[in-house]
Amino acid sequence: MQNRSAACRAVLYLRLSRDDDNRGESESIQNQRALLREYAARQGFSVMDEYVDDGWSGTSFDRPRFQDMLRDMERRRFDIVLVKDLSRLGRDYIQTGRYLELVFPEHGVRLIAVNDGIDTARADTDLAPFRNVVNEMYARDTSRKIRSALHAKMQAGRFIGNFAPYGYQKDPKDKNHLIPDERAAAVVRRIFTWAAAGRRPAEIARILNERGEPPPAVYRCQTHPGLDPDDYSRYREWTSAGVSRILQDVVYLGHIAQGKTDKISFKSRKTREKRPDTWIVVPDQHEPLISQQTFDAVQRQRAARRCDRKGAFENLFSGLAFCADCGKAMSTVGTRKKGSVANLACGAYKQRGSSACTNHFISYEALYNCVLEAVRRYVCLSEEECDALFERLNRRLRLDERGREAKRGQERLEQALERTRRLVAQLYEDREAGRIGETNFYPLLERYEQKTAQLQTQIDALQPDTGIGNLQRQQERLRAIIRRYTAIDELTPPLLFELIGRIEVGQGTYEKTGKGRARRQKITIYFRFLSEPCETVWIE
Repeated sequence: MQNRSAACRAVLYLRLSRDDDNRGESESIQNQRALLREYAARQGFSVMDEYVDDGWSGTSFDRPRFQDMLRDMERRRFDIVLVKDLSRLGRDYIQTGRYLELVFPEHGVRLIAVNDGIDTARADTDLAPFRNVVNEMYARDTSRKIRSALHAKMQAGRFIGNFAPYGYQKDPKDKNHLIPDERAAAVVRRIFTWAAAGRRPAEIARILNERGEPPPAVYRCQTHPGLDPDDYSRYREWTSAGVSRILQDVVYLGHIAQGKTDKISFKSRKTREKRPDTWIVVPDQHEPLISQQTFDAVQRQRAARRCDRKGAFENLFSGLAFCADCGKAMSTVGTRKKGSVANLACGAYKQRGSSACTNHFISYEALYNCVLEAVRRYVCLSEEECDALFERLNRRLRLDERGREAKRGQERLEQALERTRRLVAQLYEDREAGRIGETNFYPLLERYEQKTAQLQTQIDALQPDTGIGNLQRQQERLRAIIRRYTAIDELTPPLLFELIGRIEVGQGTYEKTGKGRARRQKITIYFRFLSEPCETVWIE
């Protein structure tokens, strides 16, 4: 009896992607808990602990309680993980599949997704990757809707940032409107005055540091006591790059300029800068800090000193490539090599010199070729492998569609869908009767509609084979997913961020060979689907 108990140590993992409007945990978290505890009781599992990430997106696995669960798994404190469905575990199908097929099995941990009928202890779970794709499609659609809403606000001139730009603060009466922060505004005016008089950004930064003026990141933490300066500023001082950003920002003319960056993938928190001609600029939205004449004078001074860079290119490794020693992002620098567009160098070295790090430079083309070679080696499938994988998953797809567990899960989902639809109908009745106002009506309606779409997506994924047309559509979708990785001829931003989490560039060294001097450099690539990094030595 003791052996059976030891083999049935279970933990619950609960996740919700939206913050609760009320105090305490959300109702959805409570529902997940009740469902999983009831299931554990029926199966005779002993629930050892539960891990709750309330308000965390499933597109990232850097969630605090999820990481706590992984650490407890390393200590072998449980044998089973219970989740409501696979979307609670995550909505990144590559990462979710990695945990299902590699991480949990390597630690002898069994994962059960109750509503999806997935149990890694059984041999019929090959449809799980397909469900992961469906979950990710839902997350992608949600992300698209959020971006659309934010885009509409930006076009209307509404400020949507978490923090006001340096020199301003959010209006207490309207968080989407900016008003001057007099202390920081005075510093901004001095910066523009010095720049218009011919002083360079590096000189302005030195003066501000000598005067003990806190830089923007530190000042933000001072005015928002809940922020930790270590999370926003490593050196806590003004830099020439920081001054330059202020000098070219039209926000100080009273304009709102947003949409300056975008995410290459909804799965990644990394952003990339967009061209200024693609920004959303709405003029005269708040009080300016400087005149148009002063701003134009500064831009003329900057243009006179700036080299005109021709043949500009898009750095595909922005947000992905980092210095292997200090961890700073690799930054583009000039190159004298004929035919090369740029070098990448350690950002700390570029900004602060050898006192911060060494250069770690690598030509852009060398890094591109190294990464492309690694992607082809670890990702590309042969035609035979694609056909074999398709047949294996397609066979399991047919078997799973006839499974009893899937049918029971479908029935539970349909019941939940019907309850949600009744809530929507009741909501309209309450609004018509005046029991609820528009302020509360639309947020509740949006929440129920999202829940309805989520349930319908899950039901569709569990639908039995009702006809040859439906099966063919599923097969075509499955084959298209597999075929994406048959031949990769070039690197693209979506491909990189889907497959790679991080690239680390080591310091290059020179050595003599029979053909002259060669440069050797260690490149470490962290693929999202591999448990160990890929290390290679690049030779030029």
